[in-house]
Amino acid sequence: MAMPHRMIAESTSYVPSAYQNTGGVLPDWLNKGDNAWLLTASTLVGLQSMPGLVILYGSIVKKKWAVNSAFMALYAFAATLLCWVGWAYKMSFGDQLLPLWGKAGTTLRYTYLLSQAGMPSTIHLFKNGTQEASALTLNYGMANMVLFQFFFAAITIILLAGSVLGRMSFRAWMLFVPLWLTFSYTVGAFSVWGGGFLWQWGVIDYAGGYVIHVSSGVAGFVAAYWVGPRLPKDRERFPPNNMLLMLTGAGLLWMGWSGFNGGAPFSANIVSGLAVLNTHVCAATSLLTWTTLDVIIFGKPSVIGAVQGMMTGLVTITPAAGFVPGWAALIMGVLAGSIPWWTMMWLHKRWSLLQNVDDTLGVFHTHAVAGCLGGLCVGLFAEPELCTYMNLPVTNSNGLFYGGNGGVQVLKQIVGALFIIGWNIVVTTLIIFAVGMLMPLRMSEEHLLVGDDAEHGEEAYALWGDGEKFDVSRHARSADSYEMEQSHHGPRPDRNAILHI
Repeated sequence: MAMPHRMIAESTSYVPSAYQNTGGVLPDWLNKGDNAWLLTASTLVGLQSMPGLVILYGSIVKKKWAVNSAFMALYAFAATLLCWVGWAYKMSFGDQLLPLWGKAGTTLRYTYLLSQAGMPSTIHLFKNGTQEASALTLNYGMANMVLFQFFFAAITIILLAGSVLGRMSFRAWMLFVPLWLTFSYTVGAFSVWGGGFLWQWGVIDYAGGYVIHVSSGVAGFVAAYWVGPRLPKDRERFPPNNMLLMLTGAGLLWMGWSGFNGGAPFSANIVSGLAVLNTHVCAATSLLTWTTLDVIIFGKPSVIGAVQGMMTGLVTITPAAGFVPGWAALIMGVLAGSIPWWTMMWLHKRWSLLQNVDDTLGVFHTHAVAGCLGGLCVGLFAEPELCTYMNLPVTNSNGLFYGGNGGVQVLKQIVGALFIIGWNIVVTTLIIFAVGMLMPLRMSEEHLLVGDDAEHGEEAYALWGDGEKFDVSRHARSADSYEMEQSHHGPRPDRNAILHI
């Protein structure tokens, strides 16, 4: 039945009050869907670090390092936030100071946080000076953007920590975190995302393959080189203290990636859904590929190997998730589960440099190698229409498989990776030297032998064992009780073996 013309006009002009922007806290530029999604995505990314990586680090290491490892992640999360709102956000996404750096400044003024979000340095011009792409403006407040990008910065430094677990002094770590955020992360973020020279040139990094994963993997490897290795017995035997909690942390990390890649378009649009689906397809494929290789080569499927395969899949798809079709995500999953597996299981054992550097959790392989792989895959598989949807500064961008400018895009991706690698090698080395001039980088020999109890005066479990040194002074009461029991009941060899570790 056809509606009268008057009824049609009234129905089309009516807007429910919930969707009316009336000014004040509901300005005309506010999109409530985008606003709600970015806050949700931010929370998912935050959960990857706190508690995701806190749990993962506290459980994947030897029992004597559970507290220290979890605490390094917790501290980095909190310290990064204060630095971020104090000066680092604007160095990453504010007005340009240098082609690779933004001007430092606080974000704590409420008028700034309630203003419309945008990136002022992302305007892109043709060579003749005419505008090719306008500066990014978004349909929610600046507070959303500051929060979302904070979680990315925090997880980068926490991932870096995975390379130096089990020997770096916590006091040195406390100083290292703000210095590395200020002089390394902000440069990568501004150069690639904030309107710096790599952004202007057209390097594509959808959600952090270069800015987050290559930088954390390379910087972690460099830090591990200068800090030095763990004790030989820790390097030889470093079993997870709680395999099920390790899987819990890994699960939070995987599911949180829905916000990681789903929030990267800065809008609740159709690319968000594509990116999330691509993320999970690539991660699952990589996990299964890694596990299959473990079975074929070593004869047993490894849970730790499955987690590593999951991680490499998530990392590899990150720079490409919103730019590639589903079939490409599947191919990238196979590559993510095999190439980092090869570098970790074969190349690592045959290259003296990799053997000499004690990268505790293999962050170089799971993040630096996988991040470079993903960035290269963008240059191969970036679909032209998806590139248009993402409003790239350089128009007509696409991957090599689609012809056109694809070959140039591959070159851009390689140069972008080389810049991030080179900058992190140099700057991380300088930061480590600076920290080392003020305090020891490594724990003392006693702390290395004892672990958490010596470094923090706390232990993860009320149990002894796992190869650490028994601290008689701290556990004197237990030792006295044991001697009293010996005098009443005679020696018990089995308990004697537990106490004298």
